[in-house]
Amino acid sequence: MKTELLKGKTAFVTGVASESGMGFATAKALANWGASVGILDISDRVFDREMELKVRGVEVMAFKADLTDRQTVREAAKTMVERFGKVDILANVAGMAYFGTEEIFKNLVDLSEKEWDFSIAINLKSTFNTIQAFLPGMIDQGYGRIVNVSSVTGPLVANPGESPYCAAKAGIVGLTKALAIETGKLGVTVNAVAPGWIKTGASTEGELAGAENTPMGRAGTPEEVAQLIRFLASDESSYITGQNIVIDGGNILQEYKGPSELYY
Repeated sequence: MKTELLKGKTAFVTGVASESGMGFATAKALANWGASVGILDISDRVFDREMELKVRGVEVMAFKADLTDRQTVREAAKTMVERFGKVDILANVAGMAYFGTEEIFKNLVDLSEKEWDFSIAINLKSTFNTIQAFLPGMIDQGYGRIVNVSSVTGPLVANPGESPYCAAKAGIVGLTKALAIETGKLGVTVNAVAPGWIKTGASTEGELAGAENTPMGRAGTPEEVAQLIRFLASDESSYITGQNIVIDGGNILQEYKGPSELYY
């Protein structure tokens, strides 16, 4: 559905490199409702996504930057305001790993300090950095929508070998709640979305098998996550703040998660 609910709004989306990822799906969804968008990723592929959006007629600006570098993120925020005049929406989609790296799977006792710090940085510090860069402008204008991508993994469930990822994603939920209280009377809402099994180009065989055993029997799509983010980024959600909204096809509702033919 194409509307103009976000016409006149400017959004900034992180983690926009993969053509099949949630970040690009979010940028497209926001633009489809009329928003101008800034997109950021550590990979050069962000400029490919920029060209695809321009072909669609979207007013867009791409940034190649490391979200763990506070100064670089602040410079991107400054450039966005210089180009578009303001930023109304911040969608923190980046996380897990980035192009050229892999998520760390190790038991806690085997983790090095460097590995722990890396995972916390790309999954939690990156979100903190972007919020600190863009929030002052939102407070000054008395309006803002911040949507952080958390996960069911960490806040609600866990997997072995993913302790730093779990800690970081749970931290995003805590950050979201605390910030929602700080900004509730300042015109800024802050929410999180918690995806379950979502099919992207990076999905593993095991993840796709897990998705088949959800109550809905399938993985979610990046577009479905993007539509939830877009709702929270719009004035349709004006009285929602501090929430972590699960989008997982009902997976965490069920106790049994094995093959359906053996139970349900």
